[in-house]
Amino acid sequence: MVGALDGVKVLDLSRYIAGPFCAQILGDLGADVVKVERSDGGEEGRRVGETVGGDTLFFMSSNRNKRSLTLDFRNPRSQELLRALAAGADILIENFRPGTMERMGCGWDVLSGLNPRLIMVRVSGFGQDGPLADHACFDGAAQALSGVMYQTGQADGPPTMSGVFVCDYGTALYAAIGALGALQARQRTGRGQVVEATLFETGISMLTTAIPEKILFGNEMSRLGNRDRYLSPSHCLRSADGVWIYVVAGNEVHFPRLLAVMERPELADDPRFSTFMARNANVAELERIIDDWAAGVPGDEILRRLHEADVPCERVATIGDVVDNPQARHRGVIVEVPHPELGSVPFQGPAVRLHETPATVRTGAPALGEHTEAVLRDWLGYQEKDIEDLRTENAI
Repeated sequence: MVGALDGVKVLDLSRYIAGPFCAQILGDLGADVVKVERSDGGEEGRRVGETVGGDTLFFMSSNRNKRSLTLDFRNPRSQELLRALAAGADILIENFRPGTMERMGCGWDVLSGLNPRLIMVRVSGFGQDGPLADHACFDGAAQALSGVMYQTGQADGPPTMSGVFVCDYGTALYAAIGALGALQARQRTGRGQVVEATLFETGISMLTTAIPEKILFGNEMSRLGNRDRYLSPSHCLRSADGVWIYVVAGNEVHFPRLLAVMERPELADDPRFSTFMARNANVAELERIIDDWAAGVPGDEILRRLHEADVPCERVATIGDVVDNPQARHRGVIVEVPHPELGSVPFQGPAVRLHETPATVRTGAPALGEHTEAVLRDWLGYQEKDIEDLRTENAI
């Protein structure tokens, strides 16, 4: 079946996570994604983390369904070639430091002049302008400055980085959504536009009510460990056999069901726990009661009872548990991504499912420069002599 973005041409100039993962999403949806890399070693992600079959898992995790073309970004002939590629592209994704594209003669004013339909997705730490625009930024720094880190961790412990790169992956999603929105707008206007997504603003976007609570009431939302901010009880409990289970039972439907499972229905009328506000105010005492109950019941039995009562809860899974999870297996969450040496490598598959035009994994991460000649032929109509001249000039 044809992908939703079949026929869409994407130039991916980005590195590390946010930009490449955005481009991978578009590739999964069927776009022809050309990853443009430095000819002297390629993008930095090729050298990060564990290596399998000559490639790093880090690089493979964000670069399937792409073709690789190499350029020397400092070479004027390469910059000219990049402008030619952009002239025929639908979407260009970059996450250089602000000003880098302009110094290469490939800023928005130049590229949009060559291709008024181009959509330029600019991924950065803090944006293309403002007092922090020139600051180097990785996910941890964005989590720190956006307030995400301040809210993560135990109440009496230090600020803690999330276990996954939430700002990077969130930014990738926003960038992909913005690119798709710009494609839809282009259907009406015939013109492309700049799409910006930043790690800093992505982190801020996840703060739920923290911003208005601070501005309106002076409340400083801080760390709560595993507790939900709005619904109590919602926390990790530990069973008699040491199984950790997260239970979310703070609303007026699930709380009585939890109490019924615990055989403590009278607590629903206890003034300490009878309302949302009361439960939040007395959360420590409520958790103590629940934890004392859980400590006397095996984990599988807790899960069985709560699931039968339709109380939201699940075992805190290890990665091994996730790999073996029957729901994940049924849904095909883990897919085999093609690899030239190993045959395939298991990875998480596309997380979005379009039933008529499904996302697919067609190719694995490309070798550095593997498709340079093919892309030049396909996109620009170059012949062997043209390509050989570019090699002579060290442009590719």
